[in-house]
Amino acid sequence: MILKLPEAWRQGWGGQDPFEAIMGLKGEVFKSRQGRTTLRFTRQGRHYFAKLHRGVGWGLLLRYLGQLRWPVTDAGNEWRAIGDLETAGVPTMKRVAYGRRGWSPARRRSFLITEALEDTINLEDYCKSWGRQPPPPARKRALIAAVARIARRLHGNGFNHRDFYLCHLLLRQNAGGRPPNGKAPQLYLIDLHRVRRRRRLPRRWRIKDIAGIYFSSFRAGLTRTDRCRFIQLYTGKPLREALQDDPAFWRRVAHKRDKDWRTFARHHPDLV
Repeated sequence: MILKLPEAWRQGWGGQDPFEAIMGLKGEVFKSRQGRTTLRFTRQGRHYFAKLHRGVGWGLLLRYLGQLRWPVTDAGNEWRAIGDLETAGVPTMKRVAYGRRGWSPARRRSFLITEALEDTINLEDYCKSWGRQPPPPARKRALIAAVARIARRLHGNGFNHRDFYLCHLLLRQNAGGRPPNGKAPQLYLIDLHRVRRRRRLPRRWRIKDIAGIYFSSFRAGLTRTDRCRFIQLYTGKPLREALQDDPAFWRRVAHKRDKDWRTFARHHPDLV
C-alpha cells in the first residue's frame, strides 16, 4: 500500500483507517465513469477535489487489452503528472494526498486529492457564447495567447495531455467574470490522469492535442485570424515560416478536428 498524506490529515478520522475513510468520502459528484469518481468536498473549512479509483474491473481491462490499449487503473499517473508539470512551469492543480491499495490492475483502489481551484470557470463554458456575442478583441487575444503558451510549454517539455480540450483549462476570474485587476489571464490545466511524458514527443500526439483544442473551440466563433495567431504563438515563429516549415502538420490537425466534429455531431445532434 502507498499512502501520502499531510501530517494533519493522518488524524481526525474517528479511529478509521485513513485510506478507507478517504475512499468513502461524500461530496458534490462531478463525474463518475469506468470505476472513477470525481467529487468536491470540504475538510476543516477548506474545499478539495478527490478523484477516487475503485477498480476498472476485468471486463473493461480485457476489452482495452483487446484493442491494444491500457485503461487508467489508478491515480498514480495524475499524482506524478501534477508534480512534473509544476516543475516544467505548466500551471495546474496543487496536490494534497495520494493513496493506493491492491496489486491487481482490475481491482486496485486509489485516490488523489487536490486543492480546489476557487473562482474559476472552464474555457469551454466561458467561450461558448462568443459565436453570438463576441468578447472585446483584447480579451480574446489574451486568452488565445495564454492557451498557446500552455500548449507550447506542454509539448516543449515532452508532455501530451491526450484530452486537451477547452473544458480542461480553468480560467481564474473575479466576480465580474474577468481576470483580476486587468492582468493577463491565468489558466490552469486539469484532468491529467492520461498525461504522458516522453523524451521525444511523437508528432501524432501533438496533432491529437492541438486538434482537441481546435475541436473544442468550434462554438467559440474563432476566426481565421484567431487560428493564425495561435499558430504563431504556439510555434514561436512568423505565420508564413510556421506554415512553410510543416504544412502537413497543420493539415492533419484540421483533418482530425473536422473528423472529430463530424463524429460528435452524429452522436450528439442536439448539441450542435
